[in-house]
Amino acid sequence: MEKQKYIIRGDRSGVFYGEISKRDGREITLKNCRRLWYWNGAASLSQLATEGVKFPGNCNFTVTVEELTVLDAIEIIPCTDAACASIEGVPEWKI
Repeated sequence: MEKQKYIIRGDRSGVFYGEISKRDGREITLKNCRRLWYWNGAASLSQLATEGVKFPGNCNFTVTVEELTVLDAIEIIPCTDAACASIEGVPEWKI
């Protein structure tokens, strides 16, 4: 059984997608995490977590890292299966 995936919005650190492995107040440790730098085809993070993106080729989502800790989380949104498939289908943005 796969673990629940979330979109985490940090106050200053940005937007992340992954599995929550630990939470202590605003500090959240994520596993199998990507930074969502730019997305096209979702008007808000709520829509992104519910439906995913409409234009995956126009999105900038980073490589997946094994673990990452966000120190300034201000929003935690669970993702639907459809959103996970869409987000995970976006190619890694790298140079």
